[in-house]
Amino acid sequence: MIFQFLGGLGLFLFAIKFMGDGLQKAAGDRLRDILDKFTTNPLMGVLVGIVVTVLIQSSSGTTVITVGLVSAGLMKLRQAIGVIMGANIGTTITAFIIGIDVGAYAYPIMAVGAICLFFFKKSFIQNIGQVLFGFAGLFIGLELMSGGMKPLRDWQPFLDLTVQMSDVPILGVLVGTIFTLIVQSSSATVGILQGLYAEDLITLHGALPVLFGDNIGTTITAILAALGASIAAKRAAATHLLFNVVGTIIFMLILGLFTNYVEWIAGVLNLEPKMQIAFAHGTFNVINTIIQLPFIGVWAYVVTKLIPGEDSVIEYKPKFLDKNLIIKSPSVALGQAKMEVVRMGEYSIQGLEETLTILKTDDAKLIGKVGQLEEAINNLDRKSTEYLVELSKQSLSTHDSQVHHALFENIRDIERIGDHVENIIELLQYKDSNRVRLSQQAMQELEDMFVFTLETVKMSIESLDKRDLSLAQQVIEKENEIDNMERRLRKLHIKRLNEGVCSGSAGIVFADIVSNLERIGDHASNIAETVIA
Repeated sequence: MIFQFLGGLGLFLFAIKFMGDGLQKAAGDRLRDILDKFTTNPLMGVLVGIVVTVLIQSSSGTTVITVGLVSAGLMKLRQAIGVIMGANIGTTITAFIIGIDVGAYAYPIMAVGAICLFFFKKSFIQNIGQVLFGFAGLFIGLELMSGGMKPLRDWQPFLDLTVQMSDVPILGVLVGTIFTLIVQSSSATVGILQGLYAEDLITLHGALPVLFGDNIGTTITAILAALGASIAAKRAAATHLLFNVVGTIIFMLILGLFTNYVEWIAGVLNLEPKMQIAFAHGTFNVINTIIQLPFIGVWAYVVTKLIPGEDSVIEYKPKFLDKNLIIKSPSVALGQAKMEVVRMGEYSIQGLEETLTILKTDDAKLIGKVGQLEEAINNLDRKSTEYLVELSKQSLSTHDSQVHHALFENIRDIERIGDHVENIIELLQYKDSNRVRLSQQAMQELEDMFVFTLETVKMSIESLDKRDLSLAQQVIEKENEIDNMERRLRKLHIKRLNEGVCSGSAGIVFADIVSNLERIGDHASNIAETVIA
């Protein structure tokens, strides 16, 4: 019984994930853009949360993406709360799918999915095959679980537990919460509950508190995702938990009334037992959202008080690019574009500083922040380039045309600095995971070159910002020193390798970091040259 149940649960969880991945690929991997663009107000946030959760078949997945966006500064806390509420509604779709009895057709559907997966080369058809295969696997997993649970109707301890859950509803909430914490999927636990209720192993009055507990348990994924994230991300995850806890308290106070409602709707619509649970799940989340939606501002205030502190988010979005200025005042628009490019440069400096800290301390926690900075640089690269392309359609003076062309060059160089920082991070990760040990002398040489290169990049961005010719000239001189430093350090490291002080792996890491720093120096010099030109 246990093996059949666990096997069915494993297949169900795999099928849910497999189907969600297929839907995500078929829809195009633009979920983050959807979340970013269409969450302008809380109501839109709720709708987007529903849509994205239906697409990826996981409220936890939507919430984790939202937590990531908040952490990255792409979404405000108020927007995130709306999306989280919508995710709770979206996840009820799985319960309705389970309520539709298509189990008899599961195997032919799986066969069609397998044919699409293995006999077609087009990625779209393969994605559809993945969705069909996962959809069928979901029902086969449920059948296995249901078969495994049947003997429970004769097992006295289980019967005693269900009687207790009917008599003490709070016990049902705890059971639902704990089980969902373990399984990490409210869809799975709701599916199991549907199976238990369909087999008459639990009463409706006992099942509903378990259903409420499932909604609390599903918040653990977002909480885990937020543990190492920003304060804003922690606040978003806390809101998810509080939203479901408050909803559960409200519905527990009116449990008798809600049970009567579900029995009434089941009689009116002639609903099967599984569909009764699906309707209860959907009603709980929709009414909970309607009740709490007007209080989004209150929730934002509460979690800010519960989790105090200033949050240093990395703003992905452009700050200075105003499209209205392109036609009204192209010269001012060009100045705004330069300010955005300088901001890109500041992010590249910040990325270098964090990478230097990682080199010195081996603090892996900072790697995520460097990744966010690189993403921010890439986003600003796209937005600034688009802005400058639009600006090129306007009539510009000779001087402005030269500045316009130079900014294109600057954007490319700053973006490449970000790429080299990313390369160095990968090398440091390789060093850490393969336990590569650099000698004390090698580490000191790397730190010295890193500090010198960082100073050069800072000076190049400052020269761009202030149009300072003397500073730009100093950058070019420093870049020559970086080239000499690279050649000298390579010779010294080859000597250490020959003497057996450093290993071959250490030599590769050292040489590649030095090479990336030298390239960063080249790009800093390119920026300075556009100032002098």
